[in-house]
Amino acid sequence: MTAPAHAPDPDPDPSTAAEPALLDGTRRALLHRLAVAQYEGRAPAAVAAVVRDGRRVWFGSRGAVDGEPATADTQFRIGSITKTFVAVLVLRLRDEGLLDLGDRLGTHLPTPQGGDATIAQLLSHSSGLAAEARGPWWERTPGELRPEPADLFGDEPQPHPAGRRFHYSNPGYALLGALVERLRGRPWHEVLHAEVLEPLGMSRTAPQPSAPHAEGWAVHPWADVVQRERVVQTGLMAPAGELWSTAGDLSRFAAFLAAGDERVLGTASLAEMRAPAVAPEPADWNGSYGLGLQVQHHDGRMLAGHGGSMPGFVAALWLDVEAGLGAVALANVTSGMPVAALATGLMAEVAEREPRLPGPWQPLDGVDTALLALTGPWYWGAAPYLLRLRGGGRVELSPMAGGRLGSRFEPVPGGGWKGLDGYFAGEPLRAVRRPDGTVDHLDLGTFVFTRQPYDPDAAVPGGTEGW
Repeated sequence: MTAPAHAPDPDPDPSTAAEPALLDGTRRALLHRLAVAQYEGRAPAAVAAVVRDGRRVWFGSRGAVDGEPATADTQFRIGSITKTFVAVLVLRLRDEGLLDLGDRLGTHLPTPQGGDATIAQLLSHSSGLAAEARGPWWERTPGELRPEPADLFGDEPQPHPAGRRFHYSNPGYALLGALVERLRGRPWHEVLHAEVLEPLGMSRTAPQPSAPHAEGWAVHPWADVVQRERVVQTGLMAPAGELWSTAGDLSRFAAFLAAGDERVLGTASLAEMRAPAVAPEPADWNGSYGLGLQVQHHDGRMLAGHGGSMPGFVAALWLDVEAGLGAVALANVTSGMPVAALATGLMAEVAEREPRLPGPWQPLDGVDTALLALTGPWYWGAAPYLLRLRGGGRVELSPMAGGRLGSRFEPVPGGGWKGLDGYFAGEPLRAVRRPDGTVDHLDLGTFVFTRQPYDPDAAVPGGTEGW
């Protein structure tokens, strides 16, 4: 298999046409990272893409598929990235009120195993269920060997108590796919096509491949020779890793995971998916798992995404939401190519070489003067805090000396605010007024903030003796 030289960026997505190109030096550096990864990882073909602020700004290809360079439209198997798609379907069911993440799975799906675990625990791999399906290696054997949910589990279906620890479970996601099918009344992949893929314009993502697509290969560990990997349909296990996709489609999916799309899933639910939901294993305190997404600290940045592998293929999709970046890496090799490191490295390269520009500052329009009067210094006892007004009636309350006791707040119906993040996430903030309408103090989850340190004129529990 002779690998041709890198072809010019084959980018069929018209939405990228107006996007300014990355600097030549940046593009060269990205191509170098891909070339090194493909060469050292000995992948017959590899593709990668970078998304910035919702648009694909770079695509690269190395190696060959059927004698030609792979394009952004060439399908690869994406393995466990499939789980993220399934998680989106489950969150849609939650947002429609058809289930609660705290519900036991058995409330909605009759199953001999896993019914006592909550849906959130299944999504976050903390259900305690076994890592793999019963019987011969499920990724390489047909799904007919496991025709019913009872056939997914062996002699020890739940090696850990539900909710106790992170334990990655492929059968757990098989059950989530069955949950989607039961509540929607049709196969999970049909639901996925109608509710996610079609709205997002992901026409090249499906359970089975269609041309052009890569063949999967295994590379001998001690010699540069290959053998073809067979592809089987995994039946009930398909929601754990069956999908095929392209760099183009996964770029669209990365943009969606970062910014949301109200036709599919809103930003609040996506932020919930990206939040760590389970304690990391002791050997990896920099990484955790959310709801269908891996999360990790990487060089001071918080990343979210997922990796994937099936015989003959490896894949990675990672996001740096704060930097507005995403990256995809796909290869048709069973093992050896570090696609996760490639994807995160591509994002780091762009972030370092071309830092994101902040949006232009603009003054607020039509500010409520009563709200404006609340801004400025406040004191929690003797500790000075600063209240700032932001757009949309949001406020920020942060200690002037820095530290963790700071949060952003959004307005709620009836007055006041609710914490969005930080120590006071979810906590109520309100301005307590005197009978004459003037503000006595701010109440933040019962904490009292006054205009002066231990203000003797304010209602401070326990009173103040004065300075």
